[in-house]
Amino acid sequence: MDYTTIILLAIPLLSIPLLYLLPRAFAKHVALTSSLASAAFLLYVFYELFTICNCKTFQFTFNEVWVKSLGINFHLSMDGISMLMLLLTNLAVPLIILSSYNSPQGNTRGLFGLILLMQASLLGVFMAADSFLFYLFYELALVPVFFIILNWGGENKGRINLKFFIYTLAGSLLMLVAIIFLYLQTGDSATFNIRSFYTLSLTANQQGLVFWGFMLAFAVKIPLFPFHTWQPATYTVAPTQGTMLLSGLMLKMALYGIFRFVIPITPLAVEQWGSTIMVLAVIGVVYGAWIAIAQNNIKTLFAYSSLSHVGLIAAGMFTLTTQGLQGGLFQMVAHGFNAVGLFMVADILGRRLGTYELNKMGGIARQAPKFAILFFIILLGAVALPLTNGFVGEFLLLLGIFSYSKVMAGIAGLTIILGAVYMLNTYQKSMFGEANETTANFKDLTVTEMLVLVPIAAIILGAGIFPELFMKLTELPVETMLTKLSAGAVK
Repeated sequence: MDYTTIILLAIPLLSIPLLYLLPRAFAKHVALTSSLASAAFLLYVFYELFTICNCKTFQFTFNEVWVKSLGINFHLSMDGISMLMLLLTNLAVPLIILSSYNSPQGNTRGLFGLILLMQASLLGVFMAADSFLFYLFYELALVPVFFIILNWGGENKGRINLKFFIYTLAGSLLMLVAIIFLYLQTGDSATFNIRSFYTLSLTANQQGLVFWGFMLAFAVKIPLFPFHTWQPATYTVAPTQGTMLLSGLMLKMALYGIFRFVIPITPLAVEQWGSTIMVLAVIGVVYGAWIAIAQNNIKTLFAYSSLSHVGLIAAGMFTLTTQGLQGGLFQMVAHGFNAVGLFMVADILGRRLGTYELNKMGGIARQAPKFAILFFIILLGAVALPLTNGFVGEFLLLLGIFSYSKVMAGIAGLTIILGAVYMLNTYQKSMFGEANETTANFKDLTVTEMLVLVPIAAIILGAGIFPELFMKLTELPVETMLTKLSAGAVK
């Protein structure tokens, strides 16, 4: 029995009690130390997996019977795709914790405890090999964000947070129904094992029901148009750390779920309904970008930008092409770091100026050159400039969509053009022009803020110049899935 996955889960979970055993002043340091330990251990595991060069099969498996009578196991393992999501989670969480060092809630035990609980939940989702365990971690991840917004959110947080909770919980219940249905189809074996679901012989109608059970849950969480109405207000009202967790990490659970459940279990339904999802996703791409152009609040603008980018990821994955799937997985990670960086930028502007309104900004580059340079690098990743992480993923996604439909590719490609419009316009309005009373004394980055933005900028450039390091993790799993789909069965 391998305990690697258990150690990954245990580090953040065991650190939560330490927050309350040690003096309050140490809370943020305990949380940061825990997250750095998680990152260091995962990088060691990544090295081990990478040197094995067998990302196709599941490694580091831990499997113990949990509820024998129901066929539920505490079953954790990882392949290359899991590792990619784990890297995003464990490298982003230290940055999110660091981002709170200068915030008003910087010494709050509750905030850091919820962030570590969120980290553990995400790790559980990405390592779960038992579908019931996946569902538990998937639901558990909702709890920390709910309480982060409830305790530290902005105006109208109660109403907005309740809408977010109801939307996501209702969608998740449909996923639970689909999981139970698949469990009942396993017959005498009575198991929730995800790979056992891959061997089921489901009719087209059964696959259709399972497909929509999962997709409605994932569509809300991503979110896809028209299930997105909770997102902009929630991103805006949430404290920066909550928005980073939502946009950078939480929505990746749903995109990951599409690859792990929807495509391999319901290939006939994907063939029948995949074009519908693609149309909705492409509508979201254009809608999100178009609405972003009209925004004056920088946090809301970045929220609609996120809606546009994740729509492109979903569209690419449903092309069932190597480029679409590889591009989608790569862009999940790229978008995660870009989103954390953008919302950190918004937080710095909001705290320094007391406002997120673009029309009250200007002339900041002259006052804070380091901030302007790092903001520009993050912006370049968001608009998919060549040699940045955003370019690699979006190029592959558009290539996959082009092979599926030239018309859809043409429409989806607007995300790059419109993205450049609103991002460059945002940069011009905030960084250039004449300084005003609000921005005249804008201070440049602190050491802590540099420790957040510099690694993000390095990842944006590093992943854009050396994408093969990440692509190698997903190459074999994607090829294996597509081969089995073309053969008529995924096992």
